[in-house]
Amino acid sequence: MNILGIETSCDETGVAIYSSMEGLLAHQLYSQVQLHAEYGGVVPELASRDHVRKLVPLIRTTLAQAGLQGSDIRGIAYTAGPGLAGALLAGAAVARSLAWTWKVPAVEVHHMEGHLLAPMLEEHPPAFPFVALLVSGGHSMLVKVDGIGQYRLLGESLDDAAGEAFDKTAKMLGLGYPGGPAIAARAELGDPERFQFPRPMTDRPGLDFSFSGLKTYALTTMQKESAGLQGEALERLKNDIARAFEDAVVDTLVIKCRRALREAGVNTLVLAGGVAANQRLRAKMNRMMAAEEGEAFYPRLEFCTDNGAMIAYAGWQRLRVGEAQGLVFQARPRWSLMDLQAPGISG
Repeated sequence: MNILGIETSCDETGVAIYSSMEGLLAHQLYSQVQLHAEYGGVVPELASRDHVRKLVPLIRTTLAQAGLQGSDIRGIAYTAGPGLAGALLAGAAVARSLAWTWKVPAVEVHHMEGHLLAPMLEEHPPAFPFVALLVSGGHSMLVKVDGIGQYRLLGESLDDAAGEAFDKTAKMLGLGYPGGPAIAARAELGDPERFQFPRPMTDRPGLDFSFSGLKTYALTTMQKESAGLQGEALERLKNDIARAFEDAVVDTLVIKCRRALREAGVNTLVLAGGVAANQRLRAKMNRMMAAEEGEAFYPRLEFCTDNGAMIAYAGWQRLRVGEAQGLVFQARPRWSLMDLQAPGISG
């Protein structure tokens, strides 16, 4: 069973083909980073228009890469939410049109379920149950996962998601967009001893996150310390703030994950989403998991950010038990992961 996956929730156009017999056959990704960089963030209308331009050519390329034709596709999975309404509708319209033309079923996929299941594409996938840390530009959440569609929310961001905090802090420091890679690159050059930023909400019980205050702390530090600085001295200050900020975010995530694992009574952790590509986060999380006598699982770096492969896989899990949507489709800009049920269970 060959499944075509389509991802258009934000600023990446992702297409992939997953085979129930052979695994991932092909995938293509077009990033709009350069398009949005001059604005310092994603412009929804521009994102939607670019998905319209790029999606069909990417589908043709992906089919050619897999050595397949449209008649070889047996189902289509598309991201229905959460995300930008216009971007979601661009992908949904193409997916439903192809499904009607090829006379195959189509299924809507929750974007965060796609991220959560992305490590299943690897040779050594995690086994259920596990705790998942989903960290991206729009979401930071801890979820107990007992099986596909069996999710229990343990904690989430009360304000800025981790990726959003990276983007905003990078913008305040004049480091460009996207913020995660920009902060990480500068942090490698920074002095880890110069500044000690707070680890938000780690001094109290609970598994929720809050990164808005940390972003403000970085801004206040920059304003206070940059007076009279220019040239190399100013760049060193930016490097040191970037390192302090990254260390604070990473430590906070590690501390919360340790708590979540202990509360859930499991020793398997999955990290997914764009921030899961951060190398300092992976290194510290691996050390924590070794101390807890557990194991951490990650998608390969190219599948940490939005991609069609994770949507094709998540869609296959539901299409194979007969789930499908009718000709009427919708975009779900806001859609809770907790609303999902196990594949094959309706209502």
